[in-house]
Amino acid sequence: MLVVVCVKQVPDTTQVQIDPVTNTLIREGVPFIVNPYDTHAVEEGLRFKDRFGFKVVAISMGPPNAEATLRKALALGVDRAILLSDRVFGGADTLATSKVLSAAIERLAKDEEVGVVICGKQTIDGDTAQVGPGIATRLDFDQLTLVDRVEEVDLASRRIRVRRKLEGRHEEVDAPLPVLLTVVRELNRPRYPTVPMRLASQEASVEVWDNQVLELDVNTIGLKGSPTWVSRIFSPERAKGEILGDGAHDPEGAADLLIGKMLEKDLLAL
Repeated sequence: MLVVVCVKQVPDTTQVQIDPVTNTLIREGVPFIVNPYDTHAVEEGLRFKDRFGFKVVAISMGPPNAEATLRKALALGVDRAILLSDRVFGGADTLATSKVLSAAIERLAKDEEVGVVICGKQTIDGDTAQVGPGIATRLDFDQLTLVDRVEEVDLASRRIRVRRKLEGRHEEVDAPLPVLLTVVRELNRPRYPTVPMRLASQEASVEVWDNQVLELDVNTIGLKGSPTWVSRIFSPERAKGEILGDGAHDPEGAADLLIGKMLEKDLLAL
């Protein structure tokens, strides 16, 4: 049985700049990283492998340089890495992205049963949290989102029970396999690659699937298949900070000034 983990290469958001003329991200010279939530997805996939003997496949849609992201997954112990890369995939919104990823998972399922698909809850560049649910919908899998603990996996009855992190509470949910999980940071602590595994990952094969492999209608993927687009992007202007009072020598007075400012801006309800 396969565990498929979806990973994405994203720009390091601490160093992102915006072109004021084109309103697009300046990617030149900006370092790329593995989407942080996806590192927890990879770790959980490896824990399924350790506990139940699942085979772990990492897939990513992106340009050729996204291969580096998949090699990091291979260095951690992923069994197989597949890069979905084709110019016709470019410019995709979440709808078109989920179509390509789900088509790749369906192709994998022709050779071996897919039991679990794991995604990070969202990416730090888009923050939509739509791709995971979009994949689940296309594959007709139950989706368990915001998972912060896998409580039990019963392979005999083909069911999984997880805990979901909600606002102010937790929820335990049971679902049949196959299933799609989107995971949060609290789920686990990602492992570090060993030196031998890191070296081996540089020699390992990363498969590249283009649209000749997936055979998708080009009008339903990439920019052509994306009903949403960004019309304007900008960096929000921040007001300059202000020092209120002398917190070191007069903390009560500083606190009064802070409360007054918050009341003035209607940030406190009394």
